[in-house]
Amino acid sequence: MIGVHMLGVDSYDKNKNNDQSVRVPAVDRVQQKHDLRSSIAAQIKPSDLYTLGQRIEDTVDKFSERPFLIYGDRTYTYKEVDERVNQYANTLVARGIQPGDVCAVALENRPELFFCWFALAKIGAVSTLVNYHLQGNPLIHVLQATRTKAVLVGEECIVPFLETPETQEWPQWLIPDAENPAAVETLANFDREFSVEVEQASNARPDAALRAGIRAEDDMLYIFTSGTTGLPKAARYSNMRWMTSGDVMEVTLDTDTNDVFYCCLPLYHGAAATSVGSTALSSGASIVIRRKFSASRFWTDVRTHGVTVFQYVGEICRYLLNRPEAEEEKNNSLRCMLGAGLTADSWRRWIKRFGELDVYEGWGSTEANTATINLDNYIGSCGRIPDWNKTNLRLLRVDEETQAHVRDENGFYVHCQPGEVGEAVGFIVDSPHIGAGRFEGYTSAAATETKILRNVFQTGDAWWSSGDLLRYDENGYCYFVDRVGDTFRWKSENVSTQEVASELGDFTGMEFINIYGVAVTEHEGRAGMALVVMQQGHEFDPQAFYNFVTERLPHYARPVFVRAGSHADMTTTFKHRKIDLQKQGYDPSKFADTLYVKDDSAATYSLYSDEVLARNALLPFVDGDA
Repeated sequence: MIGVHMLGVDSYDKNKNNDQSVRVPAVDRVQQKHDLRSSIAAQIKPSDLYTLGQRIEDTVDKFSERPFLIYGDRTYTYKEVDERVNQYANTLVARGIQPGDVCAVALENRPELFFCWFALAKIGAVSTLVNYHLQGNPLIHVLQATRTKAVLVGEECIVPFLETPETQEWPQWLIPDAENPAAVETLANFDREFSVEVEQASNARPDAALRAGIRAEDDMLYIFTSGTTGLPKAARYSNMRWMTSGDVMEVTLDTDTNDVFYCCLPLYHGAAATSVGSTALSSGASIVIRRKFSASRFWTDVRTHGVTVFQYVGEICRYLLNRPEAEEEKNNSLRCMLGAGLTADSWRRWIKRFGELDVYEGWGSTEANTATINLDNYIGSCGRIPDWNKTNLRLLRVDEETQAHVRDENGFYVHCQPGEVGEAVGFIVDSPHIGAGRFEGYTSAAATETKILRNVFQTGDAWWSSGDLLRYDENGYCYFVDRVGDTFRWKSENVSTQEVASELGDFTGMEFINIYGVAVTEHEGRAGMALVVMQQGHEFDPQAFYNFVTERLPHYARPVFVRAGSHADMTTTFKHRKIDLQKQGYDPSKFADTLYVKDDSAATYSLYSDEVLARNALLPFVDGDA
């Protein structure tokens, strides 16, 4: 395997259970790599007067003529990106945006998103990256929660703002989109002069004094975590954490100016905005930007642009593996890929079909203060911990029945032993001199506190609570298991059953709703399922429920299956029973209730059938774009 020699592994034994080689190094190169990463992570100090704005200019000065952003047939060099960013920055200053102000950025993946974001960083302002699928209360919440001063909205993203009239309370500065022009009559509420001013603005760098008082630990970016009620939390990203992420990944992936990153995940999501953006900038590398992932175009893009680094989520890897073989995929240029959610089976199939490469499967989250990453291609693992004394990560033992943390005789939590499943937590470093291990939290102090466990292993300590269940083996290799309790993962997003039930609880005529996740063959994570009981005199209306769900929830949180039941299944303490429901899944032979499937092609919930499953990609994926 590629990566074994890179890490200096001297000997290994056969692990029959995992069908691969277990590394038993004479000199632990994985630990050396961990130590190097830790050293890099400590280089930028919280009080340093060093920001993303400064890093952009330093990198441009170093790699001026090298390609940075590649979009379709257009390539922007580092210098050209800088000049375009400067025009946006000077326009923002002229419009009154000051250091510390927050502006929302609602654009699809295209160069203009980087221009807006980097421009705000240059003048010491903060960017809120908006999920452009949100509308109504969730969209208003995004603007309110971050105290947004103005919205930079792409012409392709205006519909949610049009359908949410309350957003007119905020200035909306339009970024034209030649590929998706809107009807003129729909643009009345948007300031179209902004783009004219950008074109006329100077491309000289704005005065660095604008960000003179901004520290590395100050907020630079807000990224919203997965929200199932439409009210997600805004995770805070400091200049320090964003830049450090790129510095660490540069040494992890061994990237340089010859590398080309492929960005097909939405940039409002933490993975693309941080791992891809920060690592490419740190390395002086290039980024190929695609608006949306396309399974049919993926290998053509890789070949056309010589892509070397691909960031994935497990689901899109499955889409690619289930497409027919194509000439473009052969002898491809990929040398490594990084991401999360790649199953052991998909991993093996990928290597066999597309060729060997380094796979950096990891675990973490947007707001995490700790993480793991696979450094030696150990199939199925999200990373190895060679020495638990050298990491701030621990796995807290959890009672399988109650889902509560297990405590010892002194009332403290218990770290898992090999093979045990536990919640991953990260020790919170609270020092004005150390950035690594900090938990920056959310814009909401109350939301931040809900993610902190106190007095875990000793009185007075504090740990970030991930809500993720992991396990590790005797060799320290870690494996993602699931989300704690009632939260499950679908389409690479976390879904809270309680929040979904709360959001759908006032559906007309409904008496009871129980939300849970069920396994779907050959799909990562779990799909949402709802048991719905209607009030006497009311019948379940699948069309009305589809419309209601679509209005209330983001796409990934919408129940995929609905059981229209006759009675509620609850405990004597009025808690929902879910274990038996999850075991029954969506197999109609195991229950008498009427079963429906979310049928987006027909815009309704349709009666269960293999045909409905197939056309909604819930049977093994065959062809088509994702």
